[in-house]
Amino acid sequence: MNISDILDSVKSGKLSVNDAKKQLSLYSIEEIENFAKIDLGREVRKGIPEVIFAERKENSEVKKIIKKVLKKTNSIVVSRIPKKNFQDICNYCKKNNFKVKTGQNCTTILVYKKPIKKTKGKVGIITAGTSDIGIAEESRLMCESMSCNCITSYDVGIAGLHRIFPVLKEFVKSGVDAIIVVAGMEGALASVVSSTVNVPIIGVPTSIGYGYGEKGVAALAAMLQSCSLGLTVVNIDNGVGAGAAAANIASRIKSNSRY
Repeated sequence: MNISDILDSVKSGKLSVNDAKKQLSLYSIEEIENFAKIDLGREVRKGIPEVIFAERKENSEVKKIIKKVLKKTNSIVVSRIPKKNFQDICNYCKKNNFKVKTGQNCTTILVYKKPIKKTKGKVGIITAGTSDIGIAEESRLMCESMSCNCITSYDVGIAGLHRIFPVLKEFVKSGVDAIIVVAGMEGALASVVSSTVNVPIIGVPTSIGYGYGEKGVAALAAMLQSCSLGLTVVNIDNGVGAGAAAANIASRIKSNSRY
């Protein structure tokens, strides 16, 4: 349907106002000069805010996108900012009176104007090792941008398997709706967690590892070959994608629990 059809359908009662908003959001694309087309309707349509993949973008382009998006929306996630540009981007946001939330060991940030209320479910995030924390923090920032509460526990991998069980007990007790497992090397932790708890598990293989199967290849293959049912796997180092998927699951569960 075009915009006129949508409005006519609302007028005739064939389409609800909420459904019309979602369909109209498909038209919410804004072009920035000749380098970016911004999907301003994504949050209404999918519940996921706009995300800037900053790697290989010019610093000036990232700044222009941030400013344009935050004229129309409340928040934006900027992922994988080159380290040399990280502080400059953070300073730019603060100079424009935007609030910035950062993550441990990562160059992804959540930029927002008004505080984001945590109203859409709860996600647990764990890592196998300390080296995996940066990717886990990407997931946390993404979940929080989508109004989810997060609880985290890091460095609980299978090199000391007994570390994971008190964590999982606490996660289940606190009522997490999904768990993100971030692991490099052989990536076995995702299968262990998936075989232990009864919530959706999203495995994130990381590029931590060396030698045969290095750069996340072994971890990705192991997670994809898992015997444990209920494990879903994203691409290597895709903390943002895992966070978006987990937050969508948690949001849907929270929404359905109201009825």
